[in-house]
Amino acid sequence: MRLSLHTAPEVPLETDCLCPDQLLGKSAKEIAKLLVFHGNQRAELGEFFHIQEGAQNGTVTVEGDLAKVKQVGAGMSDGKLRIVGNVGAHLGAEMRGGEIVVEGSAGDWVGREMRGGRITILGDAGHLVGSAVRGAAVGMTGGEIFILGSAKNEVGNGMRRGLIAIAGDSGDFTGVNLKAGTVVVLGNLGLRSGAGMVRGTILSTQPAELLPTFCYDTTYRPPIVRTLLLYLRRQGFTIEDVYINGPYRRFSGDAIELNKGEILLYAG
Repeated sequence: MRLSLHTAPEVPLETDCLCPDQLLGKSAKEIAKLLVFHGNQRAELGEFFHIQEGAQNGTVTVEGDLAKVKQVGAGMSDGKLRIVGNVGAHLGAEMRGGEIVVEGSAGDWVGREMRGGRITILGDAGHLVGSAVRGAAVGMTGGEIFILGSAKNEVGNGMRRGLIAIAGDSGDFTGVNLKAGTVVVLGNLGLRSGAGMVRGTILSTQPAELLPTFCYDTTYRPPIVRTLLLYLRRQGFTIEDVYINGPYRRFSGDAIELNKGEILLYAG
């Protein structure tokens, strides 16, 4: 099934119906009648998208500049969603399974509070990847988010489980309030990484300025780093052998919490 944007929204368009769970098994006419919100006004999906039916193979392709289209893939539990172009905020929010691939960049809140599945962004992502909503304590609790570009601030805010991997740089407060799970940044970490982290791992192949509430423990070659980076290489990340086989400095923190989190920085 293929949907193509024919009318760009003037204000944000909320489309939590753009999800294989809600589209597959329906006819083009039924899909065109699905309700969306254009700003605060109700509208039908067909007012913005052409719908082309195809083989029901579990894949939905959405084409066009969706930078103002929000909630794509929200609540998704199965199938594959392919987005050809950029996409707006809250991609894959509360996702439980399946796969989303974005052949472009994504807005803020990618994988907000996701529980399972995989999201791959071939471009960049905005703020709060895999994070909790404001006022909530727990963000991502499962699944994988792969970003082959860079991401902005507060990656993994409140994350409890899962894996977030970023090929480029991350912004400030990476892994803030991290409760568990793993965040890998192959580029540069922003300022105040790991602030308030309880447990979990933040790994970077580049030097970083850490908060004074993190203390140096040792320099070693953690076996899990080799396993993890080889896995990411199979997912399309470009990782040099020196990072896979080299030593890492381990810092524990945050001392204002349980002091059981770790930040691993390449020490070659």
